Amino acid sequence: MAQDFGLYSKFPYLARSVVEQGISKRHRLVQALIMMLLITTFISINAYRIVQLQLVQGKYNRERAENNRIRLTAVPASRGTIYDRKGRILASNLLSRSVYLWPQEYSPTKWSEVATELSSILDIPEADIIKKLEKAGYKSALPVRITSKIDRTTFVALAEKAGETRGVEIRTENIRYYPHGSLAAHLLGYTGEATKEELIANPKYPMGMIVGKMGIEHSANSKLEGIWGNRLIEVDVKGNEIQELGVDDPTPGKPVKLTIDFDLQKAAEKALGNRRGAVVAINPKTGEVLAMASGPTFNPGIFAGQITREKWQRLQGASKPFLNRALQGYPPGSTFKAVTSVAALQSSKYSPNSKVGTYNTLTIGGITFNEHSGGYGLISFRDALAYSSNTFFYQVGVKIGPEQISKWGRELGIGGSIDLKLFGLNGHHGQIPTPKEKEEIYGEPWHIADIVTMGIGQGLVLVTPLESSVMVSAIANGGYRVQPHLFASQTHTDATKPINIGLKPSTINTVREGLIDVVRKGTARRLNDGTMPLSGGKTGTVELPGQADNAMYIGFAPAYNPEIAVAVAVEGGGYGSVGAVPIAKTIFHTYFSNQGK
Repeated sequence: MAQDFGLYSKFPYLARSVVEQGISKRHRLVQALIMMLLITTFISINAYRIVQLQLVQGKYNRERAENNRIRLTAVPASRGTIYDRKGRILASNLLSRSVYLWPQEYSPTKWSEVATELSSILDIPEADIIKKLEKAGYKSALPVRITSKIDRTTFVALAEKAGETRGVEIRTENIRYYPHGSLAAHLLGYTGEATKEELIANPKYPMGMIVGKMGIEHSANSKLEGIWGNRLIEVDVKGNEIQELGVDDPTPGKPVKLTIDFDLQKAAEKALGNRRGAVVAINPKTGEVLAMASGPTFNPGIFAGQITREKWQRLQGASKPFLNRALQGYPPGSTFKAVTSVAALQSSKYSPNSKVGTYNTLTIGGITFNEHSGGYGLISFRDALAYSSNTFFYQVGVKIGPEQISKWGRELGIGGSIDLKLFGLNGHHGQIPTPKEKEEIYGEPWHIADIVTMGIGQGLVLVTPLESSVMVSAIANGGYRVQPHLFASQTHTDATKPINIGLKPSTINTVREGLIDVVRKGTARRLNDGTMPLSGGKTGTVELPGQADNAMYIGFAPAYNPEIAVAVAVEGGGYGSVGAVPIAKTIFHTYFSNQGK
């Protein structure tokens, strides 16, 4: 038998060890290869990512990193305060919280998702949020104000969201505040964010600039707005401020003092109530507007926050609360008889002693016109004004003609002689058209009925309450047409200097005494009850087809040294003596109570 004398035959355990070592070596080699493959793969991925970030997307990421680190934010200027003539605040500022979004933080798709979540918290339509972002542009490095005046509940709900979501910021800033609610709303106006057109027209305006949109807020905007400042800050990745790098402080807006008297304004609005109409009170010697009320009204404070579509639609409703009726033309009715009287006495056809027969009815040009309460016989201008005879002024109007009435109506302040730009509010002038102007405006020929109705302030004649107050002031103050104004700084300046319109002393005396007789013994006798100084005035009742009559009144007091003139128009108010005179009485009582008379 052959024998194996090899080493492994003698030591079999050595054979097993060698085999095991070989297997172990191969195993470690495989592990090393796998590890090398993993390391190579990891390095390759990172190298690819580095190349992508630094080379392919380098510019974009560098800009984004810088924008995330440093932000330029606008610092709103405190808007100037608006005061009444005695220094009482009519409009000021109030600290509130606003919500801003940083457009470039997300893509449009992501912003759509964020807007959906914000919509439910802020109660703002998602489309409105997106619209503001699109207006600014998604690449804008400046924030966009989404809403102001958020309440505490909304702030708490939003604060958590702002902490989790990059690009959502809550700021504390001033908002416009009207401490008396709707008081003097048409006069003060309201504020809002500058439109695209306003931003283009004013390159200095930052995005989100607050500007006046109506009334004094608009006309005095350049003085009230101030100059916004800027802050350069460093923020972390979540947008939280780390440090301030620089600041350009804002310049506050300047205050504005008005001629308005708070007490008279409040009394006028309370007396007018919820009725449609207007009340104007002015100083008949200087043209200072002491009160100007229009109804229905609105609260300008609603524009400090988010104005919803529903609120906006209500403001555009049938009652037209935005309409300033003090600057809207109304048929003046019998209050216009003062103008017809002036025109007649200034002509060569009548004198202060002239008398005209009055009748129950009067036929002119084949048309029958009625007296409102029977004829008064042969009467003078004073009695014709006191008793408001229609047939008296029908005849006077026809005799002197439309050109004469139109001329003196304009001289007294109607139809364009008032400078509304200087007045500071948008509105309309009245009209007293001549035959030529009627054809130009309406495309119709002149008719005898036009002059008949013109004599008593109906037909084609339209007068705004503001114009009525100027007209009666000229009669009360001795023949000077005043320029109504709202800014205290304009009083006693060349721009508002009263203009002598050339009335004869006899004309002034006759018409003024006629208006005083209206209070002494005529249709405004309730003003002669001893509770206030004797005054002068004229009532008017305007008939409107298919509608309730409008109530009108013009007046001044005291009778011989006037300090205040008023004009009242109440739509559907009925007789002027019933619907308008009590409002004038409230104004007079308030004024003289404050004067200690």
